[in-house]
Amino acid sequence: MKKQLFAIALACFMPFMSVFGDEIELSVGFTDETPIIRIPTKAPVKPMHINLENHQIELSALHPNYTLTLLNEDGEVAYSTIVPAGTSTVTLSATLTGDYELRLYPDGSNYYFYGDITL
Repeated sequence: MKKQLFAIALACFMPFMSVFGDEIELSVGFTDETPIIRIPTKAPVKPMHINLENHQIELSALHPNYTLTLLNEDGEVAYSTIVPAGTSTVTLSATLTGDYELRLYPDGSNYYFYGDITL
């Protein structure tokens, strides 16, 4: 019984760890910088982590719908796709090579996650 409780506690409280590719920390940006007065205020959005191997991105399975966008070095959209909620792996086009800024926009939010990747 103690082993089962320990296993459940470990599964609940351990952060999601993966051996899939390189871990990348994504920062938080805002689509609208206009201050909105809300009472009570919410805690700030925390950065998220993804894993990248070749042209596959691994996400936590617990996420909302995202719009994934890759911006090239000129700031132009090179690739964009919808990532449905619960999808844990996204495969990018094999024709993409070089350095990109990856952005993940959660549906209905005024923030996004971003970070630099190399394919």
